[in-house]
Amino acid sequence: MLKLKYVDLKYKPSKDELLAEYYVEPNRIPIEKAAAHLAAESSIGTWTTISTMNPRVAKKLKPHVYEIDKRKKTVKIAYHPELFEPGNMPQIWSAIAGNIFGMKVVNNLRLEDISFPKKMARAFKGPRYGIEGIRNIVKFKNRPLVGTIVKPKVGLNPRQHAEVAYNAWVGGLDVVKDDENLTSMSFNKFKDRIIYTLKLRDKAENETGEKKIYMPNITAETDEMLRRANFVKLYGGESIMVDILTCGWSGLQTVRNDTNQVIHAHRAMHGALTKNHKHGISMLTIAKCARLIGVDQLHIGTASVGKMEGEPLEVEEIEDEVEARFFIKEKDKSHILEQDWHGIKPVLAVASGGLHPGSIPLLLKRMGKNIVMQFGGGCHGHPMGTKAGAMAIRQAMLAAMHGTPLKRYAEAHEELREAVKKWGVVKGR
Repeated sequence: MLKLKYVDLKYKPSKDELLAEYYVEPNRIPIEKAAAHLAAESSIGTWTTISTMNPRVAKKLKPHVYEIDKRKKTVKIAYHPELFEPGNMPQIWSAIAGNIFGMKVVNNLRLEDISFPKKMARAFKGPRYGIEGIRNIVKFKNRPLVGTIVKPKVGLNPRQHAEVAYNAWVGGLDVVKDDENLTSMSFNKFKDRIIYTLKLRDKAENETGEKKIYMPNITAETDEMLRRANFVKLYGGESIMVDILTCGWSGLQTVRNDTNQVIHAHRAMHGALTKNHKHGISMLTIAKCARLIGVDQLHIGTASVGKMEGEPLEVEEIEDEVEARFFIKEKDKSHILEQDWHGIKPVLAVASGGLHPGSIPLLLKRMGKNIVMQFGGGCHGHPMGTKAGAMAIRQAMLAAMHGTPLKRYAEAHEELREAVKKWGVVKGR
């Protein structure tokens, strides 16, 4: 029987290998032994030596644990590219994020990062539009996009939903989108919502002279998602929204491959994977895979400005990660969604969750102008209503872009003044 040695701390990964980094808390065994089990279970091995292992195959396909940091409890593994089917994200995850989480040899395990080699990355299509394509649609390049999520999340009928969207658009917002759990409900059928909302979008465009975007949630069974995307296109919708984790990588790949609309990626359910920083999967990893598959914009949190617990670290991971390996130009210091991935277009980051007009200066400072700022309650909770909330957001964005303190700008703008009075201005560096 062939006994394989997976740990080789002198091993130098080749440019063609996939690299994965894990946080590992072993279960009463040395971390080296836990790392060996991790490498075996995620590739060609099993819990014991086997007589059916071909030495030639083992030598070629065996992964290598090439780095162990006992202080940080991290392990890095290099995987031969032939362990993976080109362009098949579900299979990649089944390998490096599959059975390993159920192993008894670890108490906690977290997939922190994946580094894809150039050839493997190019098997995916990447964003159809990306940042530049979206900016070409809205016809401006020098400021963030500002938008809202229709609230309440569910409960409005199609006409009410469309009216809320219209008020947000004429108030100055660029984008209106559905929330993650609004699809086709008994009180708000998908097709009716599309017809009414896009009709009022056209009206808002005519009245404001600005491009307005509606991103309806098409999340459903895969074939139904395609039917819904086609219906949106039939009525003039350029954008769709997908809950990328609840529909799964395969569903997302199908939508990317078989539609030609801007894909807005909502990360509903991510907290089940990302919230525990000792166990699960990092948002950085999810973001990389979503970009490769081809979303055009992706929720990444609010850099500690908003409401969602755990977001500062997740945003830091995505915004500040520098991946100087193989298919990324080594001098590119952009964040992971904007790095030059040699043909894989950059993705527009989406900041959402507990934002209000007083959040904008700090958010702009921390995340820059290549973002979509989305406001739910921070728009519709305005004392004067949705339109005034949208006006306050637009006013705050313009003030922040010109470096004018919000309270000073609010002196001449009633909508912003009322927003600041209710929510204040977020302080921070």
